[in-house]
Amino acid sequence: MAEKLKLGIYWAAGCGGCDVAIVDLCEDVLKVVEIADIVFWPCATDFKYKDVKGYEDGFIDVCLFNGAIRNSEQEELAHLLRAKSKTLIAFGTCACFGGIPGLANLTSKDEIFETVYQDTPSTCNPDFVRPKEKTTVNGCELSLPAFYEEVFSLDEKVEVDYYLPACPPTVDLVKTAITAIAEGTLPPKGSCLGGEKTLCDECRKETGREKKERRSVRRIYRPHEIKADPTKCLLDQGIICLGPATRSGCGAKCIKANMPCRGCMGPTRTAVDQGAGYASMLTSILGLDEERFLSCEDTRSLIGQIKDPVGTFYRFTLPKSLMKRRR
Repeated sequence: MAEKLKLGIYWAAGCGGCDVAIVDLCEDVLKVVEIADIVFWPCATDFKYKDVKGYEDGFIDVCLFNGAIRNSEQEELAHLLRAKSKTLIAFGTCACFGGIPGLANLTSKDEIFETVYQDTPSTCNPDFVRPKEKTTVNGCELSLPAFYEEVFSLDEKVEVDYYLPACPPTVDLVKTAITAIAEGTLPPKGSCLGGEKTLCDECRKETGREKKERRSVRRIYRPHEIKADPTKCLLDQGIICLGPATRSGCGAKCIKANMPCRGCMGPTRTAVDQGAGYASMLTSILGLDEERFLSCEDTRSLIGQIKDPVGTFYRFTLPKSLMKRRR
């Protein structure tokens, strides 16, 4: 019998959904156990950091690292697991692109601390105590990880071998990745374990995949403001859907549920900036009708219907965008 793979799993700055995605394999988790021994998974098993430090470099065959880098502890573990792993996979959108935690790049460390430890209505902190990296209690020095000024994707701190995006990765994507690992059929290093086309290629709504001579969006709706026709392209109905700027591979699960794509698979391989690419596409079809362009005033009104443009176009990819953070 072939020697089992040694598998590591780590959760950094994220919601925990990526660990749940592994559990969602259900009975297929047993197939993972057949081919791999889990040698580090602090979310589910009682491993300590010292255990990993005791491993030889390259001891772990594959490490699934989920979550962005928000503090010094997470960066330390990124470097440690990089050294101990033959193959390091950015697992999930937060590790790949910064994800939802990356929206913190719209503010600053001080502003976050003011909100959390001072300004919220439920906070009772008259001395405005803030977290300190080091403090002394009863003669003992205690330490906390340093909270960074901005959020980073995993590959901004260490070399990443493969990317497995989605929030969280779907069961099918996880199965595909684990099968490729077990069979030694992974693509060249640096590859994304997703589709190569845009999500529109997986969409089966009418006009979603068809070329139209002229597309026109005359009003922007939020999903709760309109009863969307489940057979029609959501964008044609005025609902912001990031499918045209998002990598395929997730099976278009949100769209099949008649909800717009939010972009969690990230940009396609050739895209420079997912949010900018989508904004450019959207502005090219805003306000067109059969006869004329809208006036400047009407166009401004239409653009004003897009609530939270940064949170809409860069919901998952702000740290990997061209601007990276608020300047």
